[in-house]
Amino acid sequence: MTDSTLTDLERLRRENESLRAELDETNQGVLALYAELDTQAEQLRQASDLKSRFLSYMSHEFRTPLGSIRSITRLLSDELDGPLSPEQHKQVLFISGAAGELTDMVDDLLDLAKIEAGRITISPAWFDMLDLFSALRGMFRPIVDANAVDLIFEEPQDMPRLYTDDKKLAQILRNFISNALKFTQHGEVRVSVQPEGSGEVRFAVSDTGIGIPQELHGNLFEDFVQIDTPLQKRLRGTGLGLSLCKRFAELLGGRVGVESTPGSGSTFFVIIPVAISTEPADGDK
Repeated sequence: MTDSTLTDLERLRRENESLRAELDETNQGVLALYAELDTQAEQLRQASDLKSRFLSYMSHEFRTPLGSIRSITRLLSDELDGPLSPEQHKQVLFISGAAGELTDMVDDLLDLAKIEAGRITISPAWFDMLDLFSALRGMFRPIVDANAVDLIFEEPQDMPRLYTDDKKLAQILRNFISNALKFTQHGEVRVSVQPEGSGEVRFAVSDTGIGIPQELHGNLFEDFVQIDTPLQKRLRGTGLGLSLCKRFAELLGGRVGVESTPGSGSTFFVIIPVAISTEPADGDK
């Protein structure tokens, strides 16, 4: 073996050792990065758990006094302890309404905490859309009777029965209808359902209200988002309602969306499968 060959081999050995050292250093850096990412992921998980527990705890704590307030206002309205003047009736009604709004906010926060903690369960069953619309119509009748806005439910035509969680679907539609009534001062709110593609249905709530600018559509279904309008400033809320609708729709295997133009009203919709993926065998229907 010549001196030149020995020199080349020695050079290659030194280069190999240098490359191995660089690789070892790189591997150590990668391992350190993975460890840092694991640490940050654990910190995020703990922060999320703490937030969920806080929301759940505070929601439960608020429920008891709010329930007491609503019970007392009912007793006062029924005049069990003596007659009230018209002005006192008005004040009791105001207290009852405020307590009801706070209760709705607390329920939204509790639902959010349950979803984030993975404690929301889906209970699907077969049901008829006519029954769903009938229940919603009865629920909103007292509000509509005292309102200048017409609430119209279009009768489902040749629509199949659904296999999904009717309570979660009803909660989505209740929120859409409630928002539509809040932001519609004149005209109508119309609830409809129609087939959407293969194996899906589209529930829509359309109103003749103030409408929403296009640039705000993308953020409407995010947590704590509210539209900055003069009408919104008079209407309290957590900004969680539409966010919960989106999360419930996803749990049902569907999606939500909005179509709106300022001054021309809005249409909020949810599209879900006719049968959720946990559909039972034919004999279980």
